[in-house]
Amino acid sequence: MDDTAHTLSSARTLWDLVVRRAGLTPDRPVFLQGERSLTFGGLRARAERVAAGLYGRGVRPGTVVAWQLPTRVETAVLSFALARLGAVQTPVIPFYRDREVGFALRKSRAEFFAVPGVLRGFDHTEMARRLGAKNVFEVYEDESLPDGDPAVLPPPPAEGTSVRWIYWTSGTTSDPKGVLHTDRSLLAGGSCLAHALRLSAHDVGSMAFPYAHIAGPDYTVMLLLYGFPAVLFEQFALPDALAEYRRHGVTVAGGSTAFYSMFLAEQRKRPNEKVIPTLRLLAGGGAPKPPELYHSVVHEMGVQLTHGYGMTEVPMITMGAPDDTAENLATTEGRPPEGMEIRIVDGEVRLKGEAVCQGYLDPAQTAEAFDDDGFLRTGDLGHLTGSGHLVLTGRLKDVIIRKGENISAKEIEDLLHAHPAVGDVAVVGLPDAERGERVCAVVEQPAGAARLTLEAVTSYLREAGLSVHKLPEQLEVVDALPRNETLRKVLKYRLRERYSGTVK
Repeated sequence: MDDTAHTLSSARTLWDLVVRRAGLTPDRPVFLQGERSLTFGGLRARAERVAAGLYGRGVRPGTVVAWQLPTRVETAVLSFALARLGAVQTPVIPFYRDREVGFALRKSRAEFFAVPGVLRGFDHTEMARRLGAKNVFEVYEDESLPDGDPAVLPPPPAEGTSVRWIYWTSGTTSDPKGVLHTDRSLLAGGSCLAHALRLSAHDVGSMAFPYAHIAGPDYTVMLLLYGFPAVLFEQFALPDALAEYRRHGVTVAGGSTAFYSMFLAEQRKRPNEKVIPTLRLLAGGGAPKPPELYHSVVHEMGVQLTHGYGMTEVPMITMGAPDDTAENLATTEGRPPEGMEIRIVDGEVRLKGEAVCQGYLDPAQTAEAFDDDGFLRTGDLGHLTGSGHLVLTGRLKDVIIRKGENISAKEIEDLLHAHPAVGDVAVVGLPDAERGERVCAVVEQPAGAARLTLEAVTSYLREAGLSVHKLPEQLEVVDALPRNETLRKVLKYRLRERYSGTVK
């Protein structure tokens, strides 16, 4: 981390960081979107006017404000305006509907709710009214943001240790959990990301994920620390987005494993021409990364790939560094930054550090999530190498118990990812009266590949050295694996629901 970034990393609050960066490089851009560009100085000035407008509507320090907005410049401005006021903000992913949104509004006791009006054919304002949301207002362009004279504002927050952020877990198998964060925990996560990636003021980043995701502030802290911009994508799809990457000279892209695969697929369409000429680094996290994917990206795209490990509760846990060895970058999640303590208990990864959340809205969930020593139970399985790199081996719920033997779904997935007729794969355990659980591989094939058979899959895995008792007993070939809309993680619970009643 350079001297300037190191100095900025001592900021007590997110607003403190905005003020410091605006003072250093007021005319440099921070957000780029279409024809629009917002500078660091402009971010501070516009956020203060919006904060004054919100204040005029009754928003005060500690007021709970929910917002369900797409990845736009206005969304970032509103979020920083709320940070300036010291309000408690609860971002909601834009594609959530009545069940999840109603749950978030009720549990957070939101007093205001910002929505985008009609977005992609869905009327968010009507949904808000249907749910009985309080003080609903629309944010669909810069002019729609509240506006006022900053002279009316109270002093900004003096400390960053109060809970001012409520993020929501995906709630794929039950109601979402409200995750409590402070400015300091978000600053810690973003600072760790910035330090690991070795970026500079000459870089150009990109946000192809929802700004309402925990990665939104994580990434923005990095922009503020190093003073470089990011291109915002309200809707990410390839090849359509490539023009914007090229136009702005993006040097750092990514998001998660699915994003790497999409970029690689585009590169394979024109193997003799670099798909994004300025790109030098793909980076992300949020989902397992097969070693084979790392090697393919580096070899075929001619860029470095660094992958990390994070979650809503802890936005940055470990991260691969660009100067790490190829072996560590391919097979590990990187190392934890200073201040992140990792403990392995009975194979489970547990965490303690400033980037760890304060718990959940529900005290009972908080008590269950932390052990007696104050470490967060992640539910992930793994181990630390001699060099301090973290290797994830799966999730507690992804351990398949077949005839009393534990089988790692991730081990089988990593091997199958190297098969030329496999585009992506998810391995799940299905209920089985005789075995307890049987191993089922669900495969998404690349275009033009010959259809796989169970015999071909098991033969391939045998040759790769997989033990016989771990071989899949069921194969399903699908057009597309079910994914969420944030970091495009595969939703294994849907596969279990779909195939639990089938026997092959």
